[in-house]
Amino acid sequence: MKNNTWAKTLLYTYKYLERVARGIDDLVEEHALHSFYYSSIENNDAERVSKKIISLIERKKRLINIKVLVDKCLESCDPKSASILIEKYMDNDRAEDIAMRNNLSMRTYFRRLADGEDSFSSLLTRFGFSEKKLCEYLKDENWIKEVYNGFDKTNKAELDFELF
Repeated sequence: MKNNTWAKTLLYTYKYLERVARGIDDLVEEHALHSFYYSSIENNDAERVSKKIISLIERKKRLINIKVLVDKCLESCDPKSASILIEKYMDNDRAEDIAMRNNLSMRTYFRRLADGEDSFSSLLTRFGFSEKKLCEYLKDENWIKEVYNGFDKTNKAELDFELF
């Protein structure tokens, strides 16, 4: 990968993946239960409702796969790097607090953070999720695109989700 934007994005959004997946389950149930009442409404026949439910299920599968991918990458990282990445991106802890808890100078903390991000990015690619693949795989997840663009301020002009 050219930069660590996807690593940061996936680590940051990880904590929301289960919640979004549960929301998708609720939408599937709602569409299924209410499909009988909507059958009389134009353009809401059984085929359309079925396609919508299948689309939602496919979306949930993609999000679960991303969660599994993040878990797998963290398990494959050096434990100290994984801990720093979790504290930084999943727990949203401040750099000073993370450094103090891990008995690190600020300089060492930032070096370990950068090394962890590099390692995580390399693992994403090794597991088959290059930058291009992630852009294609998550092209319909606007909330993830927004997080990506927020982390990608320095490279925004270069990428800006051109692959989406």
